[in-house]
Order: sequence, then C-alpha cells, then structure tokens
Amino acid sequence: MKWSFRWYGQSDTIPLSNIKQIPAIDGVIGTLLGKMPGDVWQVQEIQDLKNSIENEGLKLLGIESVAIHDSIKAGSEERDYYIDNYIQTIRNLGKCGIDLVCYSFKPIFGWAKTDLNFQNEDGSNTLMYDQAVVENMQPSEMYTLINSQSKGFKLSGWEEERLNKFTNLLKLYEGVTEENLFDNLKYFLERIIPVCEEADVRMGIHPDDPPWELFDFPRITRNLTDLQRIIECVDSPYNGITFCTGALGADPKNDLVDMIHKVGHRINFVHFRNVEYLGNKKFKETAHPSTEGSLDMYDLMKALIEVGFDGVVRPDHGRAVWGEIARPGYGLYDRAMGLTYMQGLNEAIMKNKKMKKD
Repeated sequence: MKWSFRWYGQSDTIPLSNIKQIPAIDGVIGTLLGKMPGDVWQVQEIQDLKNSIENEGLKLLGIESVAIHDSIKAGSEERDYYIDNYIQTIRNLGKCGIDLVCYSFKPIFGWAKTDLNFQNEDGSNTLMYDQAVVENMQPSEMYTLINSQSKGFKLSGWEEERLNKFTNLLKLYEGVTEENLFDNLKYFLERIIPVCEEADVRMGIHPDDPPWELFDFPRITRNLTDLQRIIECVDSPYNGITFCTGALGADPKNDLVDMIHKVGHRINFVHFRNVEYLGNKKFKETAHPSTEGSLDMYDLMKALIEVGFDGVVRPDHGRAVWGEIARPGYGLYDRAMGLTYMQGLNEAIMKNKKMKKD
C-alpha cells in the first residue's frame, strides 16, 4: 500500500516538513483550494502544486477532490459544458503524472456533521452527527451551523460562494429523484472514463457521508448495492471507488468486510477511520484503533490485503488533541498516530500471512 496524508496546500496549518516526519510516509493527497466546481485546473497550477510537494521529498499521490458542478449532477442543459471542463482537467492531470482523483456525486451537501467540536471524556474534540438535530433544521441552516464551528477555516463543500447560491441550487435539484441522479452519474462516467483510460487517471467515487438521505435530497452511494451498480454501469478499472470506512461504517447495516470482498477489485483509494455508534443515525468519529470505536479495523485492513489492494490509503479524520488548532478533522497529531497504527496492522497481517505460508 502507498501511505498518504491529506494536505490542503500552502494555507494548511500543517507544513509538509512535519508530514514528512511521519514514518514510512509515501506522499500526500493534494488539492487546489481556490478552485470551484466547474473550473478547469490548468497544467501550470497542477505542476506548481506537484513541485511544491516534491521539493519537500514527498510525492503527490492523488487529488481530493476535483469537485463536480451541480449542473452535471442535476442533469441541466449546461452539463455538457461543465463535463468538457472536467475532461480537460483530467487531461491536464494526466499530463502532470497525476493518476488518482477522488470525487463525490451528492446534491448540494457533500458531507455533513452536526458538531465539529464534540468534546470526548478525555478532553479531545471530534466530529459528530445526530440526525435528530437535522430533522429540526431547514437545509440552509446547515450552512450556518457548519460555518459557525469551522474555526475560521474554509471547508470544502461549505464555501460562502455556495451559500450565496443556495436558493438557486434548491431550484436546480427540484424534481431530481434517486434514479435521475444515478442516470446523470452514468452519463458523466460514460463521457469521462474513456478519457481517464487515455490519460491514465483513475477515479474513485466517495460514499455518502452520512450514508443516508439528507433533507430528502437523493443519495446513490450509501451501500453495497449502490456501489455495485455504479461500477457495473461503466465497466472499467478507471471507474472505481474511494472506500471510506468511516462514511460507509456510520450505518451499522453496512458489512464493510463483505463489501471489500465484493467490490475490492474496483477500490482505487481508501479512507481509513473508525466511528462509534451512539444511537439511531447518531455517531461520532473516534481515534483509529478498534478499541476506540465500533469498527474492527484489523478485519478491515485484513480484508483489503486479501483482495490484493495495493493502492493509496490515508488516515481519515482525526480528533483534535493536545491543544492543536487545525481544520476540523484534519489536525496533524491524531491522524499521524492513525497512520502508524494502520502501518502496524498491515505489517502484522502481512507477516502472519507469510508465516502461514512458510
């Protein structure tokens, strides 16, 4: 596996020189924060990002994410224009030697939590979601909630520019059903995947977070059935999955080990994190070890090894610990501990596998 760490660019509070000190780190997953959905990523911009990372002795292992314009997801008349822009970005990434893109296909809200600073008993802070809070809110109030807890950081998918267009977005998605959303994804994939194959850029769709309907907007990446339908609609290894254990694992009905075995051949990227179930559609994100949450992280790592996954994996959201001030979910310390834990699991499983062969 290739061990990675999400990095938000020069504005990130975590310098690359600190990330480089994490044992056995291979590189980072980067982005261009100033880009809005529908923008073309220019070759020089991508190359500048890549050079800034390589100058620190790390590799740019992928992009998270190249956001998809809502016209594509809603299937409006403008979608072909924005798909053409997306295709150009894929070609430009390929020219720069970038071969992995994480993306999502969710109406309006790419992700949601109801508390970005939930305090644990040990004094650390984490992200938490409670459906009961959402049921008493209007969709527009979610923007206010998230931004009030952002600690001043610009959070992907919750930009002020999107809030200013919220009323128009609601109108854009009027009448869009789950089946419409899937058809629009299929149309998008049929257009871009042949280009991905030419440019050698693998796509990985991120699951819904949380993996159920939000404000009655349709969702199509919640479970095994959804993921199988997506990879089958355009049958190419370049049409793959970002397997996020925390997003999918937030629903206890999802058997993650079984899912890995059934779609593992199309997992192009892994987000590895733990969650703790707190009630019906209520959960919090925890430290990575199995002892800290509801998921068996050993079994998940073992399943990834069993299906032959050797791609890019990163620790996902971490707690805020030791007084660190950082983007919610993306501090240095807890994610670094998470990554070394992941490496330890991998080493133990691989060595045990070798001993059994011998």
